[in-house]
Amino acid sequence: MKFIPAILAIAFLGNLTEGFAQTEKKMPPIIDVHVHAMKVNPGFAGNLCPWFLTSMPGSGPNQPAPSFINTACVDPLLAAKSDQEMQDALVSAAERLNVTMIASGDAEILHKWVQAAPDRFIPSIGIGPGMTVEAFRDSLSGGFYKVMGEIAPQYQGMSPSDMSLDEYFGVAEELGIPVGIHMGTGGNGMANITSPNYRASMGNPFLLEDMLARHPKLKIWVMHAGYPMIDEMVALMGANAYVYVDLAGLIWSYPQDEIHDYLKRLVQAGFGKRILYGTDLMIWPKLLETSIGLIQNATYLSEDQKRDIFFNNAVRFFNLNPEDFK
Repeated sequence: MKFIPAILAIAFLGNLTEGFAQTEKKMPPIIDVHVHAMKVNPGFAGNLCPWFLTSMPGSGPNQPAPSFINTACVDPLLAAKSDQEMQDALVSAAERLNVTMIASGDAEILHKWVQAAPDRFIPSIGIGPGMTVEAFRDSLSGGFYKVMGEIAPQYQGMSPSDMSLDEYFGVAEELGIPVGIHMGTGGNGMANITSPNYRASMGNPFLLEDMLARHPKLKIWVMHAGYPMIDEMVALMGANAYVYVDLAGLIWSYPQDEIHDYLKRLVQAGFGKRILYGTDLMIWPKLLETSIGLIQNATYLSEDQKRDIFFNNAVRFFNLNPEDFK
C-alpha cells in the first residue's frame, strides 16, 4: 500500500497535535508557501470535499455545467462565512499547527492578517490590473511585501515568458525577490466554466525557459508543481537549479493515488530538496490539517524528506533564518 488512507492521516494529525499540547511543546515548524488572502463572499462560500476531482464528469454545450466543487462526502470541509471568522480560524490553526504562511491577495485582508499575527504571515504581491512597473517596484521596496506571486498568466492564455511580464520579473531579480508562478491545471472544465481564456498548453513548464534565460539570477517556484506535466517539470528542474515546486491545490483536489504518484516521481528524480509544502488555501481553514496529514502519512517519504518538504526547503529558498521559527 502506497500510503495511509486520508481519514487515518487526519486522525493521526489530530493525535499528534494533542500529544504536543499535553507536553506543552510546539509542533515542528511548517511553512505553507501558497495561501490566498481573500474576502469571503457568503453567497459563494460553500463547503468542500477534499480530493473532489476524483470524478470529473463531462458535459455538453446544451447541458448543465459539471460541478466545479464536489460536496457529496461524509465530512466536507466547512467554509468560513465571514472575513473575521476566516481570520480567527486561520490564526488559531497557524498557532496550533505551528504554521507560517506566505500569503497573497486582497491587500486589506492581508494587512489585517499580518496585524493580527505578524509572526505567522509573510506577505506576497502579484501584478494587479493596471499596475505599472514603477508601482510594482515601490510596493516591493516598501518593506511589507517579501515575495512576488501568485503570477498566473495561464488564465489569460499567456505564456510566463510573454514580454509584457518581463520587466516585472526583472525587478524581482534585481531585488532578490523569489517568484511564484501558476503552472498546471485549474480544475474540471476551467475553460468552459470560469475562465474562457485559460489554456492548458500555457501550463507547460518548458514555457518558463526563455524567461529564465533572460533572468539567470531569478529564483522561482512553480505552483502546483506543473501538474500533470511531470516529464517537462523534471527536465526544467534539472536544467535550472533555482527552480523549486509547490504541491498546492494538487495536494487536496486530485485523486490521492495521482497525488502520491506525482510527488513520488519528483522525489525519485532527485528533487526532494526542492519541493515546497503549500495548500492553495482560500476559505476552508481545515485544509491545513488535510494537506499536512497527506504528506505526514506518505510512507514512501522518510522523516527527513517530510521535514524538507514542510520546512527546510522553504527556509533555503526564501533565505529565512531557521532560528526565527523555534
